[in-house]
Amino acid sequence: MNKRKNASLLGKRYLGCGNEKGTIEVHETPGNALGAYLDGGRIRVFCNAQDATGDTMNAGEILIHGSVGDAAGYAMRGGAIYVQGDTGYRCGIHMKEYQDKKPVIVVGGCCGSFLGEYQAGGVILVLGIGAEDRPPVGNFCAAGMHGGIIYLRTEHLPADLPGQITAKRAGREELTKIAPLVRRFCREFGEEEEALLSSCYYALTPNTRNPYRQLYVNN
Repeated sequence: MNKRKNASLLGKRYLGCGNEKGTIEVHETPGNALGAYLDGGRIRVFCNAQDATGDTMNAGEILIHGSVGDAAGYAMRGGAIYVQGDTGYRCGIHMKEYQDKKPVIVVGGCCGSFLGEYQAGGVILVLGIGAEDRPPVGNFCAAGMHGGIIYLRTEHLPADLPGQITAKRAGREELTKIAPLVRRFCREFGEEEEALLSSCYYALTPNTRNPYRQLYVNN
């Protein structure tokens, strides 16, 4: 696999946009839309990233050794984003899946408000490392969610989950699905796999395909 290194990418937007193969390593904070429309290959960032990371990405992998700004994975439809630290607002907004395309976002720390807003497919996993005494997400988690699944490693669910969401403690079958994602995260960022896998997780899923049904006059 080809690998490209560049030490002068500070603040530049659209790095790796539409890339299909190879590995790009970034050692200075990139600008917005890192890996937009990514269609394969890998982007590894050894610092923080800004807004719209992985915008509409289709395949490949983005690995952030730091935190990321707002709208990470916007309209993401394939591939995987792993964030060692935290994310800003609207992570995973409009995520979707089709046939064998199932996007994944794994966040090691906490997420800002509106996580999974309008989510239509894919998997979001929030590990909440360092936030075990509180919910690892901000306000309005899963607002408008009508597909996919959100996993939260926590014993403290947010109090304002919307009515169209079902929150259940993850059982053995769900934990089996989570395990490969946790292992990949730990390999990349050096966390303790056993401690994370033995924790309590909740699975958030939509209980209706029409999250705004209650707003209509005739339903």
